Amino acid sequence: MSQPQAENKITGAAGLRAAREIAYEEFRNTQAVGKLTKQLSKLSDELLSHLWNGCGLDNEATLVAVGGFGRGALFPYSDIDILILLPAENKIIEALSKKVEQFIASCWDTGLEIGSSVRTVEECIAEADQDITVRTSLLESRLICGKKQLFKEFAEAFEASLDSRAFFQAKQAEQIQRHYKYQDTPYSLEPNCKESPGGLRDLQVISWVSKAALLGNTFKDLNQAGLVTQRELTELIRNQRFLETLRANLHLLAGRRQDVLAFDLQAALAASMGIREENSRQASEAIMRRYYWAAKAVTQLNDVLLQNIEALLFPQESKTTHPIPGEGNESFIERQGVLDITDPQLFQKHPEQILRTFLVFAQTANVKSLSATIFRALYNARQKMDGKWRTNPINRALFIEILKQPEGVSRAFQLMNRSSVLGRYLPAFRKIVGQMQHDLFHVYTVDQHILMVLRNVRRFMVIEHTHEFPFCSRLIAHFEKPWLLVIAALFHDIAKGRGGDHSQLGKADMRKFAKDHGLDKKDTELLIWLVADHLYMSQVAQKQDITDPDVVRAFAKKMGDERHLTALYLLTVADVRGTSPKVWNAWKGKLLEDLYRATLRVLGGAKPDASSELAQHQEESRTKLRLYGINDESYEELWKQLDVAFFLRQDSSDIAWLTRHLYNNVDSEQPIVRARLSPSGGGLQVAVYIKDQEDLFARICAYFERHGFSIWDARIHTTRHGYALDTFQISGSNLVDEGGSYRDIIQLVEFELTAALSNTEPLPNPSMGRLSRQSRTFPIQPRVHMVPDDRGRYYTLALSASDRTGLLYTISRVLAKHQVSIHTARINTLGERVEDVLLLDAMNLSKNPKLQIQLETELLEVLGA
Repeated sequence: MSQPQAENKITGAAGLRAAREIAYEEFRNTQAVGKLTKQLSKLSDELLSHLWNGCGLDNEATLVAVGGFGRGALFPYSDIDILILLPAENKIIEALSKKVEQFIASCWDTGLEIGSSVRTVEECIAEADQDITVRTSLLESRLICGKKQLFKEFAEAFEASLDSRAFFQAKQAEQIQRHYKYQDTPYSLEPNCKESPGGLRDLQVISWVSKAALLGNTFKDLNQAGLVTQRELTELIRNQRFLETLRANLHLLAGRRQDVLAFDLQAALAASMGIREENSRQASEAIMRRYYWAAKAVTQLNDVLLQNIEALLFPQESKTTHPIPGEGNESFIERQGVLDITDPQLFQKHPEQILRTFLVFAQTANVKSLSATIFRALYNARQKMDGKWRTNPINRALFIEILKQPEGVSRAFQLMNRSSVLGRYLPAFRKIVGQMQHDLFHVYTVDQHILMVLRNVRRFMVIEHTHEFPFCSRLIAHFEKPWLLVIAALFHDIAKGRGGDHSQLGKADMRKFAKDHGLDKKDTELLIWLVADHLYMSQVAQKQDITDPDVVRAFAKKMGDERHLTALYLLTVADVRGTSPKVWNAWKGKLLEDLYRATLRVLGGAKPDASSELAQHQEESRTKLRLYGINDESYEELWKQLDVAFFLRQDSSDIAWLTRHLYNNVDSEQPIVRARLSPSGGGLQVAVYIKDQEDLFARICAYFERHGFSIWDARIHTTRHGYALDTFQISGSNLVDEGGSYRDIIQLVEFELTAALSNTEPLPNPSMGRLSRQSRTFPIQPRVHMVPDDRGRYYTLALSASDRTGLLYTISRVLAKHQVSIHTARINTLGERVEDVLLLDAMNLSKNPKLQIQLETELLEVLGA
């Protein structure tokens, strides 16, 4: 804990702003971040000391810098955390209270954004015992001015009260929670350079536990104590400087505290740090790749150093080791849940033991990480992982063996990527480490997305996770060689970023891997097919009418057999789930499962027979209706008005639900709106029954979007007697899963939408919301494609654009203006992008050929507005 420096020079807000701007300008020119953070701390010290003395506090109390400010590392828009330390006597505290209030107010008046606490020494110790955050903040205390003896008492009391072992365990637990909050990966596309795994906070954790353990205040101290090698010391200092420079530039670019590397700041950040490319996208990719490599190194160094410090704090425990059973595992031991090696030179002497390390890790359930010794040995053996090593038959056999393990595979691959072993074994994978994805629905880099998909496939196989996707778990349990799907996950996006269709380019990588690893012809063909067509099932399920027998028949022909269908289904579910938490939803899951089941019936020899499916759906619906005491004759009049397409496109549960609410209102003069929790899980299913009108779809969309609901799917049907019977799957932030709240929302939707449809006033003008900052940074070129079907009954309208509030209503309003009816609507939102497919009635379009051009033109205008 250091003593104050500097004389009082800054005396007011204007002087502080001017001095800061000089420091900022110097930093922009030099990028000397260490000098900047020290200057900012010094300037704040000077002004705080001036204000302290101006309020008459002098030596009656003590002003202490804590947290990052106490470290003397203040960033442009960081909070200035201070502790006002008071003597223990109550009379003195009461006498000083007004002066303290005046001091705090004067700090804010002069532009110092402080975080302040006012405590006695005893209160500080009590708070630190209760709160790990307070304890950490006080650990970095630094005297600014005031009563030195009081600060000395505090420092001695705090040091005496600090239990270094308990502090270490608390910080370790806190770090695990923080990493989990950020998906336990540094590879998100907009990471937090301070809090994400591999960020500055991971370096600070090392410093905190080192100070608490009295091992030193700097990384150089750890080097002198033998905890850090010279190479690791260089890496620590270099990556800390890079991350701090990044953070300082972020603050200055945003003009506020900004720790997230947002899309719209990445190109400017690259320029400010001297990285210049031909265009902004290349510049942003360059700066982010540097960030990912730094974060990867920090994550590994954090793991190594915490293990070394833990070994010093818990010496007895660290000496307890257990051998790893099994032939060939003689060189490996387990130490307190960490896998270790008996010889630090093992990989130098026997490079084939590198991959065995990860096999042993996957096979040993009670180990959670690799030892610092292993991480260091892997780094030192990086030159051994060359072409000869990759082609060694022993290593190829080990790699396949890792893939086949019943447990621990995804954890092993995460560690293989973190230690760069995976990229060295698969050169194609090394190319996509840190590769950005600018499609606005992936939230991870390509390598992290691949590992997420691999993880998802593996979770289908693990008993503890069968509750998540029971259908997928059931299918994979009966799938021959399920480890082949892990290989497909590993290679499905491996060719991204090379230019061209990555699905086709990846086939060559997949073929080479299969040949090199001795896979048989049947398995090789399946893997190449999966990589080439891994997007096909998702596209059909989300963009085509999967209740159309022709669509299912064509899809089944592409699948060929049940093995290909099941493999593609499982890979597709894992892939969609691995893009972003926002992209997957229960409705997409239902579409994929419905397509799988319908295709399986075809492949099993049951051709899509409309008459038999019709009879089956109707009989299942009758059975459900009888449970409600409704006899067959009661709804005969309603069913007469519904054609074959309605019964084929609806589940029997949907038919029964709609029939129950409509059989007594076949010729209703008033609109009928009914809603329920969606049977697919999540959101609501809403049904609308009303005399048909040209702008009906637009009116319904207007209501949903005005109230913040998103439409996942829409099924439009017109009865024989001219009524619209439309069903919608909707979701929204106000659909909270809490007891009776759903009932209230259902009643509200039914009441308000009925009122909206009873209103005959002209459609309101669309109020298009603003594009998100991601969409502004990486805009999607709007696309409109309209083609008639083979029978000339419908036109398929495919739309692609950046998502925004009011978009679907705007589209439907254009169609309503030209009296073009919508037969079905497939709404597909992928992060910040929409990919909608509407099936339009061909009547007006076929009569007026110019109308198609006019529609496409107007739609492009509103999509790009």
